[in-house]
Amino acid sequence: MPSSPAAAPPTASERTRQLRRVALSGLLGTAVEFYDFLVYGTVAALVFGELFFPGADPAVGTIAAFGTFAAGYVARPLGGVLFGHFGDRLGRKSMLLLTMGLMGGASFLIGLLPTYETIGVWAPVLLIALRVIQGIAIGGEWGGATLMVVEHAGERRRGLWSSFTQMGAPLGSLLSTAVVAYVVTLPKDEFAAWGWRLPFLLSVVLLGVGMFVRLKVVESPLFAEVKKDSAESRLPILDVLRNPRPVLLACCVGIGAFTAQSLLTSYMIAYATGIGYARPQVLDALTVSACVALVVLPCASALSDRVGRRPVVLAGAVTSAALAFPVMALVDSKSPGLLILAVVLGHGIAQSTMYGPLGALLTEMFGTKVRYTGASLGYQGATLIGAGFSPMIAGSLVAGSDSSTPVALLLCGGAAITAITVCFVRETHRTTLTEPTAQPNVPHTEEISA
Repeated sequence: MPSSPAAAPPTASERTRQLRRVALSGLLGTAVEFYDFLVYGTVAALVFGELFFPGADPAVGTIAAFGTFAAGYVARPLGGVLFGHFGDRLGRKSMLLLTMGLMGGASFLIGLLPTYETIGVWAPVLLIALRVIQGIAIGGEWGGATLMVVEHAGERRRGLWSSFTQMGAPLGSLLSTAVVAYVVTLPKDEFAAWGWRLPFLLSVVLLGVGMFVRLKVVESPLFAEVKKDSAESRLPILDVLRNPRPVLLACCVGIGAFTAQSLLTSYMIAYATGIGYARPQVLDALTVSACVALVVLPCASALSDRVGRRPVVLAGAVTSAALAFPVMALVDSKSPGLLILAVVLGHGIAQSTMYGPLGALLTEMFGTKVRYTGASLGYQGATLIGAGFSPMIAGSLVAGSDSSTPVALLLCGGAAITAITVCFVRETHRTTLTEPTAQPNVPHTEEISA
């Protein structure tokens, strides 16, 4: 029998449609994941200390609540390795569906979780377990969503298209803040009794929307070529760790962005309310900042397509360090208007400038066979170091010094790590992703000094 004719390659208009669908999937999917993940951080700052860690000093209770917050971050590198392995072996799309289902399910169960008063010590144990599941899920989400967009995009606009996935973080923050801002208007007793559960239960609706969009995307064409040639890596994590330099660079270059994100969003709720701001005032500041970030992220990412990833990330890091002490001084003024300005400057502008190009930069640092694993491990390692423990460290230092100086110093430290690391990262904005050299080795001297 004659063989069936090969499928015709997609036309330019079909590729554009597919790219837009993948970008929308990345935006909505990541927004859903970050909504679920950030709702926890917001509610932890508001009530988890008293509901799941009773009997402790209020400051200790808050630190304990943020301990479960860190548990989610500790699990993120594990999720990056786990889903990266199967994403590099079996495909990107199936892993993205699985990560979204896990995240939505864990969030919904948190909304149903009995408190310490009902089931005793099992309440914080189950809370931490579900938080770990969230961390594993989001650990696999970002890498898959971002590289799906990057591997579909053309060479000259990878930064801009990858920004759609990056925009999922502020969009998820905007959604989570808006929902929490609504439920905190409830009387305090009602919020503590049942109002805090609503943002978690609503995740089922968002999960349905995200899954509907994600089911319509097509597999990455670059991975499809690898699969067609049976050239996929058997153990991607081992291939990545044989040359650990790119992973270490990817991890360190993202630390500044995640330190700023964590301190100026989740921790800021606890800090600002602790010095006298009303909760709605803090949530208003976070909402305005998220809206600004939705503009800055694509602009910074598009600029990185023109001038390179490194200069844009470096500019964001320097700006973040320069603004650290002024931002905290504005927060300490106890003026709602200056609080908004502080969060917009530190998070909406400086942090977003660092964060925007990371999607393209980190995925361009690895070859197709190990890209999911390598990019995920680097990114999630940065979140663990930069964001996972920053709120606990800041809470402990501020409680001991009664000053915002430790927060400013942490912001400066994270930005400094990013700025120094950028000097050792190869410029990748013109890298061809099908080349083996997409995974960098030692950068050339002229690239370091560029």
